[in-house]
Amino acid sequence: MKNFTDSKITTKQMGDACEMLIAAELTLAGIPALKVPDNWPGYDIIAQKPDNATPLRISVKSRTYKSGAAYVSYYSSDVFDWLAIVILPSAQEEKRRFFLIPRNIADKCARQDSPTAKTASERYFSISEVPTVFAAFENNFNLKLDIATPELVRRKNKRQEK
Repeated sequence: MKNFTDSKITTKQMGDACEMLIAAELTLAGIPALKVPDNWPGYDIIAQKPDNATPLRISVKSRTYKSGAAYVSYYSSDVFDWLAIVILPSAQEEKRRFFLIPRNIADKCARQDSPTAKTASERYFSISEVPTVFAAFENNFNLKLDIATPELVRRKNKRQEK
């Protein structure tokens, strides 16, 4: 698969393409979805399960895979129900990968800086840890909630119990 770091496609074009990919995959999985207008606050896609009257707001984040200091981030004030992470191919990752994670799980797994830091409201994940931490949510186009709790959440909960 093409390595997008060598591409002449802009980051805006790539972001739009990833949003459309997520909307298409959700629709093909039986959950009608569409991309909202650009710069919509908080989320990129609106979807609705056939058995649920409540629309679901999905924020899409895309990054080219690389180890080291590369992150997917959002703010605690962002309004969305699901986080979709699209990892694009690179020299270290051969294929495109999709992770659809409920907001509450993303919040529990996210790193965050100290409450006094300027970036205190930012929540983030290293792109290299996403495939491991959220393995159970890969290709979760049915938006299943009843997936095993990621290992990172279990470790954080154990630390809080001590």
